[in-house]
Amino acid sequence: MNRVKEIIHCNEVHSQGIKGNDIGIAILDTGISNHPDFENRIIAFKDILHDKLSLYDDSGHGTHVGGITSGNGIASKFLYTGVAPSANIISVKVLDHRGNGSIVDVLKGIEWILANRYKYNIRIINISVGMTPKKGDEEKTKLLLEGVEYAWDKGFVVVTAAGNNGPKSYSITTPGISRSVITVGSSDDEKITDRVSGTKTNYSSRGPTLSCICKPDIVTPGSSITSCNSKFDRRTPQFYCKKSGTSMATPVVSGAIALLLSKYPDMNNLEVKMRLRECAVDLGLPRNQQGWGLLDVQKLLK
Repeated sequence: MNRVKEIIHCNEVHSQGIKGNDIGIAILDTGISNHPDFENRIIAFKDILHDKLSLYDDSGHGTHVGGITSGNGIASKFLYTGVAPSANIISVKVLDHRGNGSIVDVLKGIEWILANRYKYNIRIINISVGMTPKKGDEEKTKLLLEGVEYAWDKGFVVVTAAGNNGPKSYSITTPGISRSVITVGSSDDEKITDRVSGTKTNYSSRGPTLSCICKPDIVTPGSSITSCNSKFDRRTPQFYCKKSGTSMATPVVSGAIALLLSKYPDMNNLEVKMRLRECAVDLGLPRNQQGWGLLDVQKLLK
């Protein structure tokens, strides 16, 4: 995370005391573990799949994502802090131990978030997952898009992953194809090499969408990100692990938005989106690869 925060100029903002205090980030994912870096900031947990009450993450994906948005780095003596280390986490488990889930469960998760937004001051919904549209899935795609767009219309900042199906065009996953939501790609996807072929993967999905919408909207580092490990053992602590993908780039943007909203709490979701667009750094890449450009947190909060 240190590398990421240097690239997006996050440390300068932290030095001003802006760390996302009291902003709620709802993470629709595989759940979350009781990692030391979250302290008492997991303020709600809803298990859509099994209705368990205690925190758990049988995959590790959701915990890693939560560490990127809101880990405070205490287990690493503050070496691996997230982008918004004082923001609150609302974990909604909609995916199983393999990271798979149904549209119905995702929609139930969004419905629960809508019902509890004021109780937990939920401003941001992070969706670091996506489905690749296939023939015959049109109805499922429509339902998922309607769900995330309804949440957007109700005032939430919805941040979604572009997907890992690059570098071909038309490879953005759903719900990232939505015109409304903020879709995040990886700016450093060429840093991952295929172990078999030895070639660069360039995994970050590219637009446009089938509806000719330019996507992603913004990019940020997503490769080899060190964040919270759900399978830590206090006897032989391995509190952190590395993961790569647009799933990891997405919570970087969600964390940055938490910083922005903690400084400007009256901003609405459209204003947040326009602010991201205005402050992105052009990387000189095609629009359907980089979106508006690279996230710059320092510019975003000026």
